[in-house]
Amino acid sequence: MVLAVLFGLLYVGDWLVLRIRISHGTAYGVVQVNQFLATPLKGNKVEYDLMGTVPMACSRSIFPQQGNPACWWLKRHTSQWE
Repeated sequence: MVLAVLFGLLYVGDWLVLRIRISHGTAYGVVQVNQFLATPLKGNKVEYDLMGTVPMACSRSIFPQQGNPACWWLKRHTSQWE
């Protein structure tokens, strides 16, 4: 129970810091992400195609906020598969 309350307080604090950063204009960043397309082939084989590198918006926060992933997480996971 205590752990759930602490997690909730951390999330609310993260949200409040993001709101302050939004008012200062420093809440969001951009990370270059490689997008790949996985196409299944005959014989249980898969072909991987590079779709390109695109800039992706992220929030400078601990948790994903406002529909954007956290920048610290996105910088460590720069490949996306479709």
